Amino acid sequence: MNFEGKVVLVTGASRGIGRAIALEFAMRGARIAINYHSNQVAAEETRGALPGTGHLLVQADIADPQAVQAMVQRTVDQMGGLQILINNAAIYQEHKIAEVDYATWQHSWRQTLNANLIGVANTCYCAAQHMIKFGGGRIVNVSSRGAFRGEPDAPAYGASKAGLNALSQSLAKALAPHNIFVGVVAPGWVETEMATDALNGPNGDFIRNESPLRRVAKPEEIAYLVAFLASEGAEFATGAILDINGASYLRT
Repeated sequence: MNFEGKVVLVTGASRGIGRAIALEFAMRGARIAINYHSNQVAAEETRGALPGTGHLLVQADIADPQAVQAMVQRTVDQMGGLQILINNAAIYQEHKIAEVDYATWQHSWRQTLNANLIGVANTCYCAAQHMIKFGGGRIVNVSSRGAFRGEPDAPAYGASKAGLNALSQSLAKALAPHNIFVGVVAPGWVETEMATDALNGPNGDFIRNESPLRRVAKPEEIAYLVAFLASEGAEFATGAILDINGASYLRT
C-alpha cells in the first residue's frame, strides 16, 4: 500500500488507535492532518513520531458542526487538498439504565450521539464536498463490535456505532458515482491507554479469553486494516464492515 503524496485527515489522532492510524499512513508516504480535541501535548507527540514532513495539527471538537467545517477547510487550505478521511474520534460513557437518573440518561445520549454519529456525519459531509470537486477520495469509519453484540452499560455507544454502520453504507451508495469509497472497521477490545484499567483489572483475563487468540488487538492491527480499506485496489469493498475482534464475536 502506497499513499505517497496523499493527504489524510485522522480524527482523534492524539493517542491510541488514531495515533497508530496516523503512523501507518505516514510510514506509507502520506501527509497527516492530526485532529485532536483538547490534548495538544499528545497531538504534538504524535506529530513528532511521524516519519516524513508536512504534517498538520487541527484542533476541533467533532461534536461542534462549525468546528468540523473549519477543520476540514483548514486541512484543504494548508495541505493543498484532502484525499482520505479517517473518522476515529469517539466517546464512551457508561449510563446503566437501572442505575442512572433521567437527566444523566438524556445527557449521555446527547453527548454520545453528537460526537459518535452526528459529528461523523458532519465530517463526512464536509470532506465529501471537497472530494466530489476533485475527483474522488476514501472515507474509513471506525465502528465497534458493540454495534452488533450490544453495550448494556453504555447503550448510547452501541447505538451510535450501529448508526455509524448504517450511515457508512448509505454513503457508500450515495458517493460511489463520485468515485468516493467508504469502508468501516469494527474492532473489539484494543490495547490502548483507555483500555489499560480494564485489561489490568479483575476482568482482564476474561476480556482476553473472549478471543481464541487469548489476547486483544494491537492498535497497529486496526491501523493496517484501515489503510487497506483506503488503498487503491480496495474499491470494490466499498460499503463493507470488516470485523477485527480476534473471533471474540462472530456475527452471521
